[in-house]
Amino acid sequence: MATGATNYQCPACTAPLHFSAASGKLECDYCGGIYEVEQIEQMYAAKDAAAAAAQETIDRKKAEQAAEMQAMGLEWSGEESAGMKTYSCPSCRAELICDATTAATSCPYCGNNTIIPGQFSGGLRPDLVIPFKLDKEAAKTALKNFYKGKKFLPGAFTKQNHIEEIKGVYVPFWLCDCTVEGTARYAAERSLTYDVGDERITETDHFEVLREGWLKMEKIPADASTKMPDEYMDAIEPYDYAELKEFSPAYLPGFLADKYDVPQQESMTRIEARAKTSIGNAFYGSASGFDSIAPEEEDYRLTDPVMRYALLPVWLLSTRWNKKSYLFAMNGQTGKLVGDLPVSKGKYWAWFAGIAASVTALLLLVLL
Repeated sequence: MATGATNYQCPACTAPLHFSAASGKLECDYCGGIYEVEQIEQMYAAKDAAAAAAQETIDRKKAEQAAEMQAMGLEWSGEESAGMKTYSCPSCRAELICDATTAATSCPYCGNNTIIPGQFSGGLRPDLVIPFKLDKEAAKTALKNFYKGKKFLPGAFTKQNHIEEIKGVYVPFWLCDCTVEGTARYAAERSLTYDVGDERITETDHFEVLREGWLKMEKIPADASTKMPDEYMDAIEPYDYAELKEFSPAYLPGFLADKYDVPQQESMTRIEARAKTSIGNAFYGSASGFDSIAPEEEDYRLTDPVMRYALLPVWLLSTRWNKKSYLFAMNGQTGKLVGDLPVSKGKYWAWFAGIAASVTALLLLVLL
């Protein structure tokens, strides 16, 4: 049977442990035991290493089988052909079929939290992690508050819809330290208007504004999972990087986690764009005292990038209403939440009609 997975059990009663966002420690729901992350990590270091080694052996054998079948002109029909992998639950021995990137999950049969150490071994091991600070109840409350004050939200939505799924996910991110430097040239104008007798005169001065400099930037983030919508991951920023910790798999029990599937080089496109936007905004903001300013030439370069691999906490909530699904994402550290909501056409047009009526009344008063 497939192996390569492990789970963290309470040293006192052997029940499963989970990481608590409230206490920042591993807790047992059965006997109430509470343990430091470092304590459990040390206890299970050998077990994790053995599971990772076992999975490496399995993956190697499957790769050999696939190569043999390909050499014979046959198609490999294993789980990997569909981007899936098979593991054995360490508690009940049930077969777990997961995405190839899954690193932490739970067994659908016994409910035990399962870690797949092989996904975080060698060069795949994250450098850093921000542990969950907010729990599931905080995510539910944030979603309810998100509904408030939305004037075009259908009244039935908040009454009839319900949260179909809520899950805490450690999302893989690349964090980039770098220097961005460059030059910019702007065309600027400043005008002065004054009256001479019955004439109004406007004098306009034209300027060439030059800027040159560099910015040292730290921890520019780019999510490294194709499963996550980039616009959602960008919108729930920023994270407080002062709470970054050295990675330990002991932070994972009770949450889902994926390893990255977007390589560093592919993420550099987004990181470069963010870095160049930052220095461009800094240059533009420094050119004050003009009535108008427009860029004519800009040249920015990113140098000395240093990438670090981190897992950052995200709550994903999904709801369904009128046969349509709505996804929300919440920063598991700060509570910032984003998502799409339905719009009531009746409320929208009623609001539009009210605005139109007010404008019409104002115009009539002006004309009268």
